[in-house]
Amino acid sequence: PPAARAVRGGRHDARRGPGLLPGRRPLLCNLNKTRPPPSPRGARPARCLNPPPPRSPHCRRRARRTSDGGRARGWTSARLPQGATPRRARRARMRARPQVCQALLFALALQTSVCYGIKWLALSKTPAALALNQTQHCKQLEGLVSAQVQLCRSNLELMHTVVHAAREVMKACRRAFADMRWNCSSIELAPNYLLDLERGTRESAFVYALSAAAISHAIARACTSGDLPGCSCGPVPGEPPGPGNRWGGCADNLSYGLLMGAKFSDAPMKVKKTGSQANKLMRLHNSEVGRQALRASLEMKCKCHGVSGSCSIRTCWKGLQELQDVASDLKTRYLSATKVVHRPMGTRKHLVPKDLDIRPVKDSELVYLQSSPDFCMKNEKVGSHGTQDRQCNKTSQGSDSCDLMCCGRGYNPYTDRVVERCHCKYHWCCYVTCRRCERTVERYVCK
Repeated sequence: PPAARAVRGGRHDARRGPGLLPGRRPLLCNLNKTRPPPSPRGARPARCLNPPPPRSPHCRRRARRTSDGGRARGWTSARLPQGATPRRARRARMRARPQVCQALLFALALQTSVCYGIKWLALSKTPAALALNQTQHCKQLEGLVSAQVQLCRSNLELMHTVVHAAREVMKACRRAFADMRWNCSSIELAPNYLLDLERGTRESAFVYALSAAAISHAIARACTSGDLPGCSCGPVPGEPPGPGNRWGGCADNLSYGLLMGAKFSDAPMKVKKTGSQANKLMRLHNSEVGRQALRASLEMKCKCHGVSGSCSIRTCWKGLQELQDVASDLKTRYLSATKVVHRPMGTRKHLVPKDLDIRPVKDSELVYLQSSPDFCMKNEKVGSHGTQDRQCNKTSQGSDSCDLMCCGRGYNPYTDRVVERCHCKYHWCCYVTCRRCERTVERYVCK
């Protein structure tokens, strides 16, 4: 009858009531008993007033077999707590969803902080026995993303220069920060960096800039020395060299170095699925700052010619300064770096200074997203090695002074014996002889 079909226990009724097993014919209610009035349209459908038949062991086994998270359709599973119903279990799962989402977002944030852009510095540990003369060797190199592996295969002759650049980055960074609390020691952990280089800190901004400058510097110098078959000396400048000078020699091929260096060092930041957009923009900006500092280091170098060294004519060319000079320039920019935030400007988001968000970021300044710790105490979680047992200068007023280096903890003196050359004498012609002298110096280390 129509009245019986209305209370037959359809899909909605089977889910909310005691329920029926899937595939079973629904039970008809006892129409002789009193039923409530029909529900209005859109309201909860009426249920049968008579209790359901007792469940058989077969039904219980089937309910457990089809359960999902302790609940089977229409039946209360034995896994639920005593007194719990499928509706309560569903509500508990819905309450737990925000916590699960927060955990997933936190894990995703940790993944986006990974510094894929400078993992290629692990090439500094490449063994000398690896010849790098076959394309299959590119897969054996540590720290490269797929785009860099493809560049390695298509420009195999370039990889020795890239390995040399990675080693020069290590040396230049350690020398530039030898008198600072953060002494760039964590760069030697490549490719497994600590958080001081994985996050968008001021220190990572310097390393990204130096890495981009170093690889372009090494490629430009390799073109000049003839180590790369794909390039040669740089072009002759268009401006006149000045009175008494003429263009000649072999200039550093900066244009080719910048082109190939940018392709290799920026490749990890252009991968779509790695890192947040803010970190990518920060790292790409700092890499460009490093290349801009390299362009600024291009200067005119000359060599004299003439009778008896009169220097009547000078041959000049454009040459790059040493990488250590570029690192010193970048260190100055590191000390005055700007903290930025990722905010919408117009239709897109851009990096703008956090304090003065009116003006855009300058192309010549380093930027960072997260503040750094003071690096006074050892804390591996933030990438700080601490300054305990670090050597300091008692008479200095700079960053290497014992007051700043030791963070107010004090210092311990000790004596050290130094052997050096002394009493040097020039002999005609043409050599110098020296004696070896030993002296005692007093040094200080932080407590």
